[in-house]
Amino acid sequence: MDGRGGTNGPKDLATAEPDDAVDQRLGETVRLLRQRAGLSIQDVANKTGLSTGMISQLERARAMPSIRTLRLLSIALDVPISYFFESSDPADVPRYIVRKTNRRLLRLTASGVVKEALTPEGKGQLELYELTLNPGASSGTDFLQHTGEKAGYILSGSLRLWLDNQAHLLEAGDSFRFPSIVPHMFDNPTQQVARAIWVTTLREDRGPQSQDR
Repeated sequence: MDGRGGTNGPKDLATAEPDDAVDQRLGETVRLLRQRAGLSIQDVANKTGLSTGMISQLERARAMPSIRTLRLLSIALDVPISYFFESSDPADVPRYIVRKTNRRLLRLTASGVVKEALTPEGKGQLELYELTLNPGASSGTDFLQHTGEKAGYILSGSLRLWLDNQAHLLEAGDSFRFPSIVPHMFDNPTQQVARAIWVTTLREDRGPQSQDR
């Protein structure tokens, strides 16, 4: 689902997790993080603005989250969004270096988005990803707001970035930066695969806010 041919990517399709395994792993991760934090499903719903039914379905692998949903969950559970990625091979993994062949993946098949973590595992001051967006892919149907900053660079194709209800169609070579408190979302409105580098800094507090589109 990453929209790129060949076997030179970080993980080829033969070794990538099947979709049902991805759903199962994400659900188990959300449930374990919630339980570790001592939170009920209702507590997480109150922190994220998501419904208890949605959270329950995610934990039982009955629903696939959007990027917006995972961002809200990462804030509520106080972990980097990279906690939801596939695990990398632990053998000979440098502490501060990420080799192309060891990138951790997050494949949101329902959204048509693949995120590849470019920063090492663990907490830090920023998160760096390479995004691949299939035609029609999106971050979700609602705007997201939280503290911190976001920036990015379009590698190929087109990405439409929505900032406070205003759409900006970005092409290869374009870049951006904005405060994450600005309501934002993104999608790929074209018939071509888009790729971008995406940077997110850590939030300053734990108070997620959301605004419907």
